[in-house]
Amino acid sequence: MRATRFRWVVIFLLFAVTVVNYVDRAAISYAIPMMERDLGLSKLDAGSVLGAFGLGYAVTTLLGGFAVDRYGARLVLTLAAMLWSLSIGLTAAATGFFALYAARVLLGVSEGPNFPALTGAVSRWLAPEERATALANALVAVPVALAIGGPVVTQLLGVFDWRITFLILFLLSVAWVPLWYFLFRDDPAESRHVNAAELAQIRRAGATPESHALLKLPEGAVVRRLLTNRTLLVNYWAFFVFGYFLFFFMTWLPSYLEQVYKLDLATVGAFTMVPWLAAAVTLWALGRWSDHLTRTTGRLRVSRSYLIAGTQLIAALAVIPLAFSDQLWIAFSGITVAVAASMGANAAYYAVNVDIAPARAATALGIMDFAFAIAGFLAPVLTGWVLGLRGSFADGFLLMAALAFSSVALVLAFHHPDADKEAA
Repeated sequence: MRATRFRWVVIFLLFAVTVVNYVDRAAISYAIPMMERDLGLSKLDAGSVLGAFGLGYAVTTLLGGFAVDRYGARLVLTLAAMLWSLSIGLTAAATGFFALYAARVLLGVSEGPNFPALTGAVSRWLAPEERATALANALVAVPVALAIGGPVVTQLLGVFDWRITFLILFLLSVAWVPLWYFLFRDDPAESRHVNAAELAQIRRAGATPESHALLKLPEGAVVRRLLTNRTLLVNYWAFFVFGYFLFFFMTWLPSYLEQVYKLDLATVGAFTMVPWLAAAVTLWALGRWSDHLTRTTGRLRVSRSYLIAGTQLIAALAVIPLAFSDQLWIAFSGITVAVAASMGANAAYYAVNVDIAPARAATALGIMDFAFAIAGFLAPVLTGWVLGLRGSFADGFLLMAALAFSSVALVLAFHHPDADKEAA
């Protein structure tokens, strides 16, 4: 019997919702100058609105991991997508700072479970040697969304006002929900689209987490295990640093280009395509390479740890010139390399959670994504605060470099997934 390949349809559905997810969360970075004018927002207000997403996200990405492990990705992600669609509609109707702030918190609350659900689905639908590839195929949606989102959102803003733009995004978000609910099942054995040959392929080599020892532990003991495993702890910090880079570029890059280089909105949208497309290619290629290294070396230290340390080192070196130069070509080069490098090992971060705790991958991812959410709050707010004080982005770039260097040192010293997988 020839195996079906429906697991890759599942990955496409996760890719599609993540595109919607990131277009929705990033659109405000292009609209915020218009919102400042229309709603009378200060720079500190704007930074607070951009950071509000991280507050809501921090709560539910952590709780979302527990919910996915308990109730399944199908139900959790369906409800989450419906709720974040509503938050986009409320953004379109905002009449002042508090209404806009509340809508962004709600968006963060509702988008929090997305990546725990993605990780939980991958842990049940993919064999170990396919996971980094599958995660890369799904997570490449992030830079793809940010690459296409810039031109699409700026064009919409150029034709309509920001309210109509967010109304259109609301309709696009709602459209995904029925596809997920009717096509996806938490257990591939329950899907009528999966035959016996594909099911055997999915479940070979320990792909099913049901027998994992962590399932036998109470919730408190599980959390203690996940918070005391040295590799997972360092993985959480490295992912926080990645999140700081991502949210800085996602929320402040358009304003940086407008303020420092006097680029108009349409040019900003076109400019931002290149870094995110470079990140998409890098993330996809390194995800496949990570699985290749796992198969050929049998060492997760090589396929995960060195990939994370190497990409963050490159990202740190790329942002330093941005603090000392006002040349557009240097900014373009540094931003492109930093965005691509910081995002390049994204699949490896996710895969480490599945490698070490397959039965509680969504919970582990929820903890890791909590650190990411804190970065999502701090990066825009601290940058807005620095801009209010000094009117310069230089300090922001130097802080990013320092964070990345700290991550490299910790990964090289303490990130040992092979040994800690056995300990778990």
